[in-house]
Amino acid sequence: MQIIPLSEGVFTIDKTKIFVPFDLDNDELQQRPVGSLLVEVQPFVVVTSKDVLLLDTGLGFSRNGTLQLYANLKAANIAPESITKVLMTHLHKDHAGGVSVKDKLGNYQLSFPKATYYVQKKEMEFAMETGFPSYMAEEISMLQYGQNVVFLDGDGTIDEYISYHITGGHSPYHQVYWIKEKNETIFFGGDDAPQLQQMKNKFIAKYDYDGKKCMELRQQWWQTGREENWTFLFYHDVKTPYYNAQTAGTSSNAE
Repeated sequence: MQIIPLSEGVFTIDKTKIFVPFDLDNDELQQRPVGSLLVEVQPFVVVTSKDVLLLDTGLGFSRNGTLQLYANLKAANIAPESITKVLMTHLHKDHAGGVSVKDKLGNYQLSFPKATYYVQKKEMEFAMETGFPSYMAEEISMLQYGQNVVFLDGDGTIDEYISYHITGGHSPYHQVYWIKEKNETIFFGGDDAPQLQQMKNKFIAKYDYDGKKCMELRQQWWQTGREENWTFLFYHDVKTPYYNAQTAGTSSNAE
């Protein structure tokens, strides 16, 4: 399987939940509000023998009139219309901003009309009830009416090679994915497992719905993943987009 990170850049975020661009070469974290977190925003494409998968959809920012996600895909030589499945961990705005895009009349349309979107039903309901600032209801509302949207109910599998599991860790209905093909396993933990260092340390985040559960799950996944040779995808890691213990130090996903 081929993994393609689609970095949208580095940002700081504080209690306002506003993502502010951060220049690693020139900006100082100490000059940002107290408590600001430094994060990458990074959807992924995983190319399998069956699909071109998009894992989460980024912030949904546009540059020069073009959705940044589209531009990043094209820069990686991937036509946006070639995406076959969009796998959503949850619908927070930094993961679901690119779910839809405005047309020339100012109306939102699903960004990948030829793809099938997979979303937890209860996450959709919770997002629409909760709204701003964590969720952008107008942007994700198109999911409610899309004929190419599959609403998942609990745990299960997709096409016999993608497994999903509700954790209720970072958000009440957050889910994680395992993509298994031949002898490879790719694990995408979304915001339950956003950075490499959080896998290695007992870290409880105040911003998680259930921080203790997230910490325990990370420890469990890290141990099992190293034993079973998983490749981990890290959505918010500034330095390490993906990591496999057996190839660390010899490839682009090394520490």
